[in-house]
Amino acid sequence: MSSEQRRGFIAAHTRALSVPSLPQITLYQADEVTPLWLMTEADMVRDRLAPPFWAFAWSGGQALARYLFDHPETVEGRRVLDLACGSGLVGIAAALNGAQSVICNDIDPYAETAVAMNAALNSVEPAFLAGNLLSGDPPPVDVVLAGDIAYEAPMTDAMLTFLRRCLAQGCDVWVGDPHRTYFPASGFERLARYDIVTNPDIEDAAVKPASVWRMSP
Repeated sequence: MSSEQRRGFIAAHTRALSVPSLPQITLYQADEVTPLWLMTEADMVRDRLAPPFWAFAWSGGQALARYLFDHPETVEGRRVLDLACGSGLVGIAAALNGAQSVICNDIDPYAETAVAMNAALNSVEPAFLAGNLLSGDPPPVDVVLAGDIAYEAPMTDAMLTFLRRCLAQGCDVWVGDPHRTYFPASGFERLARYDIVTNPDIEDAAVKPASVWRMSP
């Protein structure tokens, strides 16, 4: 599917809505989970794509974005990577809070299109870096932000290994997580906790507690 076709698909199956716990940010979001999941299923099977994580404001990402508005010094004047960015919510929040530059990264080409559309809604211009970064070195950034990375054990392990590599290379690392099972109990300092309004179709509650963590050396 071409970029223009993806753009048309996103425009047809999402709406520009304020983020539930961050009304200062607008994203193209799906109203319902199941129809969009089914509509993209053929593409996912054919192209080995991830599910449409880009169509929702997940609770860990919302918490991390909230934290950036509460603590803009986290990113102000700094080069930022939004890892596994989905909709680009966290990267957009970083750009709105004074980041020198923002790179949004994801493996999903739909995410690349969604990030461009969402960035335009919010009058920011993050760069996009496609592909899986986890087996290599991080790009030249000062801050790595990651929301909702602990869904499955193997992916969590891979993400944490990469984040430790980022930390060893001098990056500051922040993670937003809604207390998922696979998020580690050690190696992080909790900096904030929020009650996040979310979509009960994608989470187990309409209001989900989520915390922001800084990775410790």
